[in-house]
Amino acid sequence: MNTEYWIAADKKHCWHPFTRQDEWAAGQPADPLVLVSGEGVWLTDSEGRRYIDGNASIWTNVHGHNHPVMNAAITEQLGKVAHTSYLGFANPRASELAQRLCALFPPQSLERVFFSDDGSTAVECAVKMAIQYRLQTGDENRTEFIAFDQSYHGDTMGAASLGGVGAFFDRFRKFGFPVSHVTGMADLMALDESVIARTAAVIIEPLVQGVNQIHPWPEGMLRQLRQWCDAHGVHLILDEVMTGFGRTGSMFACQRENVIPDFLCLAKGLTGGYLPMAATMVKGEVYDAFLGAGERAFYYGHSYTASQLGCAAALASLDVFEQEETLAGLPVKVKLLEKGLADLAAKYEVVHEVRQCGMVAGIELRRESGEKFPLEDRTGERVSLLARRHGLLTRSILDTLVVLPPLSIRADEIAHLFQALDAAIRDNLNHVR
Repeated sequence: MNTEYWIAADKKHCWHPFTRQDEWAAGQPADPLVLVSGEGVWLTDSEGRRYIDGNASIWTNVHGHNHPVMNAAITEQLGKVAHTSYLGFANPRASELAQRLCALFPPQSLERVFFSDDGSTAVECAVKMAIQYRLQTGDENRTEFIAFDQSYHGDTMGAASLGGVGAFFDRFRKFGFPVSHVTGMADLMALDESVIARTAAVIIEPLVQGVNQIHPWPEGMLRQLRQWCDAHGVHLILDEVMTGFGRTGSMFACQRENVIPDFLCLAKGLTGGYLPMAATMVKGEVYDAFLGAGERAFYYGHSYTASQLGCAAALASLDVFEQEETLAGLPVKVKLLEKGLADLAAKYEVVHEVRQCGMVAGIELRRESGEKFPLEDRTGERVSLLARRHGLLTRSILDTLVVLPPLSIRADEIAHLFQALDAAIRDNLNHVR
């Protein structure tokens, strides 16, 4: 078996996410890379070419690929058992992981953990819990949600219905949860009282929106939102699927503004990017509403809930955070990213704006006049493909290049990342001219 075989089989049988399959099968704009191995922040394709994993394998990888501590923990657990049912049974790794996650927050705050499979299901759990909570506490009229324009919360039907990106959900809108979208705090505070009276919870990606081309929220906005929710009896759901586990410079984005949500949705970096797993953390008062006689239980679950392998990986990732003092090393790396972004902005007029929140950054490309490139030009996609020639894998959101490497990236590797971006932008300008 070789590259040609794998690509042929892929084109004949596979269906990729967010992909124009007709173009993919035709090898447009380029044949796929077949990624076969990784080491640290580097990935290697089936032809032996190496690339920096510039978007952390879709925002998941934290400590680098093939990390010895991660590998050892998964291997050790595999020698015992890979997975056992969590329905009617407990397992050691899930117990340990839940305890350690809760310990990352103040006592009597986020006290319970519900495990699921991915970020979308973590959000799905939170919104279903939020509704059931209201139904079981005599607040049956509060069954709607407030979300933010251009937000993204996953692709399962419930989670997707909260998203504010029309391309992902407009055709399914009538099947989803009732939701009011607002652009920011001013818009939220201007909502009619009748809307607020029907609202169970507000959901937000704290500090920075990911799929919205890496747009940070104003400083202090999250604290203000927490205060607004408290004043109106509305729960706060934080979607930290992307921002959690060090991405913004602290373990969780909400900790940057000392905010504790009622529901916290985690995935992606939960296992260091090694295995699919998610968690929905809730305050004790939310959990208590599901206790007692009658049909009060939360009837929701997945076959692989609390996978022992996934829990082992997550525990190992938390160990690496401590052993390698990952968070303490981030300020220097954040500054290096900031400098690299500023240098690109100063060098190229097509770099319209750079946006950064900790180790999350976006580089928006526009015409030198400031006008957006035509959508059909797919400029960001083309620059991302050109970056491969220079040893960098990343992905654009429209014409914003995403810079979101594993937290383990070194200074010399950050330099390589920006050299590759510089070369790709230059190559594109030469192509256009």
